[in-house]
Parts: sequence; structure tokens; C-alpha cells
Amino acid sequence: MKVSFLADVNLDERIVSGVLRAEPSVDFRTAAEAELHGLPDPEVLEIAADEGRVLVTHDRKTMPYVFGDFIAKRLCPGVVILPQEMPLGQAVYELLLIWAASTAEEWQGMLVQIARPPLSKP
Repeated sequence: MKVSFLADVNLDERIVSGVLRAEPSVDFRTAAEAELHGLPDPEVLEIAADEGRVLVTHDRKTMPYVFGDFIAKRLCPGVVILPQEMPLGQAVYELLLIWAASTAEEWQGMLVQIARPPLSKP
């Protein structure tokens, strides 16, 4: 089964738009569609798990810890953490690669922090 995504509230919405523009068949639900605004991280993960979606976020500070606690109690399709400073095109590419090259089953209980892009020389 193909990976489907859920955007966290803090995810740059241009990433979702870019993924869908490049590949309209990707199942990528926005935070607004899922009504995630104001919800604590455990509830966001609960929604992602209920819908069988990998959560895509910029939250490197708290999400890894909350996710660790969450999967100790319940299976979850996984979390992808993208650096906020990652160029938009690279973020879109990374998610399209995940969608094209893996299955939803492979993401069960996985948390992946995509590497920050190298700093360019001035």
C-alpha cells in the first residue's frame, strides 16, 4: 500500500502544494483539513495513526520524544521530520521519494529526521 501523509500544523504548506503539484495522486492531507490547530502532539499522532498516515513535521524539539512515548502504547505509521531551512524543492523531492520508493507498511513505528542541507559557502 502507498504511503499517505498528514501535514503537521507547523509544516510549511508550500511543501504540501509542491508535492501535490508534482504528483497529484499522492494522498497528502493538510493540517487544516484534519483540524489539527491547537491540538497537542499526542492527539495529532492519534489522528495520524487512526488515518494510517505518516505525519510530516518541522518539529525536531518535541516530536521525537512524544512519538517515542506514543509508539510504546500504540502502532503509528511514522513521522518524517524536515528541517525548516531545507529548500522547498528538496523537501518536495524527499517526500516524493518516500512516496514512490516505500510502502506504508515499511513506515510503521519509524521516525526519520531528514538531514539538514549543507551550508553553502559565501
